[in-house]
Order: sequence, then C-alpha cells, then structure tokens
Amino acid sequence: MRSATFNPYQPVLPRPHERKRSQWGMALFIATEAMLFVIFFFAYFFLASNSEQWPFHEDPSFKLALVLLVILLLSSVTAHLGQRGIEKGDSKSLNLWLALSLLLGVAFMSVQYFEYSQHLKILTPTDNAYGSIFYTIVSFHLAHVVLGFIMLAYVLARALAGHFSAERHIAVKNVVWYWHFVDLVWIVVVCILYLSPHFYGTAL
Repeated sequence: MRSATFNPYQPVLPRPHERKRSQWGMALFIATEAMLFVIFFFAYFFLASNSEQWPFHEDPSFKLALVLLVILLLSSVTAHLGQRGIEKGDSKSLNLWLALSLLLGVAFMSVQYFEYSQHLKILTPTDNAYGSIFYTIVSFHLAHVVLGFIMLAYVLARALAGHFSAERHIAVKNVVWYWHFVDLVWIVVVCILYLSPHFYGTAL
C-alpha cells in the first residue's frame, strides 16, 4: 500500500477553527471602525445642536454624493457576485467581478476628487466647525475606500494566481464583508451630511 505523497504546491485548506478566527477578526475590525464613525456622527450632531445655524453656509449639494452612492452600491453588487462565483468554484467569475469592483472603486475615487475640488471652492476644513467635521468624516471614509480598494486588489492578485477555490476562499469573503461595510457607511454619510440639512433647514 502506497503512502500519499505530499505536494508542496497544493494549497492547504484552512481548518474550521482557523476560518472562524479569521471571520471573527474581520468582524471585530469592522466593529471598531464602525464605532469611530458613530463618534464622528455624534460629534456632527452635537456641534449642530449647539449652533444657531447649521450648516454655516448654503446647504451642501447632494447630486455628486448620490452619484457616488450609486457607484459604491454597484461595486458592492459586483463584489458579492464575485464571492458567489468562487463559492461555486467559478474562478473566472471571481476574477471578472473583482476587476469590475476595482474599476468602480477607481470611478468612486475620481468622482470624489472632483466633488472635493468643487466643495472646497465654497468651504474649507479651517473655515468653521462645520467645515472641520464635514471634511473629517468624508476624508475618513475615503481612507476606508482606499484601504478596501487595496484589499480587493490583493485578493484579485491572489485569485489570478489560482489561490482560491470553492473550498478555500475565506480571504475573499472577509474582504467583501469589509467592502460592504464601506458602502453602508457611505449611505449613512450621504443621509446625514448631504441630505439631512435639506430637510431641517439651515437653522436648527
């Protein structure tokens, strides 16, 4: 009876407890980041409640913010489709949808750069408390988009190298979780920073 030969190039499947540890690690990381955004949103409403007028200038335009929202939601869909593909063992589907997610990420960052340039003509971070908290929240979210983009690029590079299969794709799942989190935060950012001033008016 022959003993099974060891193939050093065959990927080793992570053990169940290792997969759970990885997922819990990402879940806790997302939770800590979510708490930071909660603190920023609390600061926004605290400053607003203690100001006679909020914002201090005209209500922010939300047209580009909604465009950015559509882009991120589409990227969340493509990332999910990539995950579903590899869960079925379809590596080509994973590669395609991850590549589209990255392209949408580039589109988001490009449009946000343009939105920044337009908004800075009206308000800068050093003008007042509103400008400071507005750019803090938006910039902090953009930093998370960049981090998520790097994660997606890393996962795509591994996918192209054939590192994932239907049985081994925990890294894909974790990164897609994070990307969904980034998209969810932007929905809240749009509602609070861009849309809410148009409902309660410039004076609280």
